[in-house]
Amino acid sequence: MDLSNLQPNTLRKSKKRVGRGGKRGFSSGGGTKGQKSRAGAGVKPGFRGGDNRLWQLFPKQRGASKKPGGKGSHKKHRHYQYRQDKQAVFNLGFFNQFTEEEIISPEFLKKNGFLASPKDKAKILGDGELKRSFSFEGFSFSESAKKKVAKAGGTIR
Repeated sequence: MDLSNLQPNTLRKSKKRVGRGGKRGFSSGGGTKGQKSRAGAGVKPGFRGGDNRLWQLFPKQRGASKKPGGKGSHKKHRHYQYRQDKQAVFNLGFFNQFTEEEIISPEFLKKNGFLASPKDKAKILGDGELKRSFSFEGFSFSESAKKKVAKAGGTIR
C-alpha cells in the first residue's frame, strides 16, 4: 500500500448546482418565476416581505428620540416582555455546611461564591432542617423558614 491508494472514509458528494440548464428542463430545479428563481437573487435575513423586521417592532433604548410621537419612540409591543432578574433561592438545609459563629448575610454568601453580588436579592425557603442556630441578616424568608429558624434557636434581623 502506498499514498496513491489512500481513500477517505467519508463520502464526498458534490452539491447540486441548480438552475444552470442541463437535464432538468426549463427551470432546472429553480422553481418558476419569483425572486428566488432568478439568478443571483435571494432574500436577506430578517426580510419579511416588506413588513417591518422583527427587531424594528420592539421598543428602542431610552432616549432614542425625545419627541413623544417621534420616529424613534415606540409603544411597548404586545410580544415584548421585560426581563426581571429572579432572586436567588436558598433552602434551610443548605446552611448546615457553615459554622454557628458566622452571621449569614448576602455579603457572606458573595464571599463564599454563592451570590454574584451582595446587592442581589435572596430568599430563604423552609426546605430541610436547620441543625445549628444561625443569625440571618438581609434576606426575605418564607413563613415556614421563619418558624424553623426560631425553632433551631436562630435570629433574623
